[in-house]
Amino acid sequence: MVTGEIPEQYLDGYTRLLTEVTATGRRLTRAELESRRALGERAADAGHGLRALVSAHLTAARSVRPGSPRTAGSADGTLAAVQQVIDALAEGYERAGRLAVRREEAARREFIDDLLYGRSDLGRLAQRAERFGLRLSHTHAVAVARGPAAYDEGDPVPRAVERALLARFGDRDVLLTTKDGLLVCVAPGHRDEILPVFARQARAATGGGRVAIGRPQPGPGGIVQSYEEALNSLELAGRLGLADAVLRAADLLVYPVLTRDRQAMADLVQAVLGPLTTARGGVGPQLATLTAYFESGCVAAQAARRLSLSVRALTYRLERIHQLTGVDPADPAHRYTLQTAVIGARLLDWPAQPL
Repeated sequence: MVTGEIPEQYLDGYTRLLTEVTATGRRLTRAELESRRALGERAADAGHGLRALVSAHLTAARSVRPGSPRTAGSADGTLAAVQQVIDALAEGYERAGRLAVRREEAARREFIDDLLYGRSDLGRLAQRAERFGLRLSHTHAVAVARGPAAYDEGDPVPRAVERALLARFGDRDVLLTTKDGLLVCVAPGHRDEILPVFARQARAATGGGRVAIGRPQPGPGGIVQSYEEALNSLELAGRLGLADAVLRAADLLVYPVLTRDRQAMADLVQAVLGPLTTARGGVGPQLATLTAYFESGCVAAQAARRLSLSVRALTYRLERIHQLTGVDPADPAHRYTLQTAVIGARLLDWPAQPL
């Protein structure tokens, strides 16, 4: 028998229970209520709606005959029992919903970890990706955003960014998540407009955070590569003191090239800049001077303003660097070697870290 849309198994013993309560006026026992919770949970797991479940129980309650005239308050007792049953069903139904949400969140987190670290079988990963709206055979690009705090998926900041992206692009082909406190957005590589919008929304939601965008890369392994490029761009920006709010890995490719052979770079830094450790005040002011000079396009007046120095004081420092290192910052033939060594020192965090 089916009551409306709900199979009889989800009303098992219900009318018999109501008949007994109506006849005796007793309240439901703890075991009886728990059995109703279990039925509500099973109905939720089977995909039946709560509204249909409640309607079926109310319809079945109408078939129960009134109690004996000698049973005081039988109608009130029946209504109270119906209310207890409905409450128990709803509680079990909601419990199943919470468990389903937790299972879904766990599955999503496992998928994201596997996706960004490339730890799963690619065929199985591609199948799971369809469930989250990604087609891993296509090209994707990844952007990451860092704010003043670490974020989890349920926090207001990620939810605000996600709402903005869904309103603009829908829920297909775009995955927004968090990883290690960062906001992460995975988007199709051919849709150039998505990640810049993510960058604007993330900066607005984080109060001016920094965003890095990896290059589009093909296949499941491409997502990992683009993600790592974005992470490395954030790290490079911190080491080099870059002021850009939005970084693109494609614009920073020279830096991974420079650090690919770390020992060669360390040798260059030591050979070119090592003599600066004997300067008055240490190597720090000399490196700051060279950094400002090169970032100002080798214009002494502009570099001096950056450092709050007079042009004469800046020129003296440059001359002193020339004397100590034998390399002239003003000489185009020497400039590339010296600037590369300065960049290398910042990438290697020298002299704070020994070479």
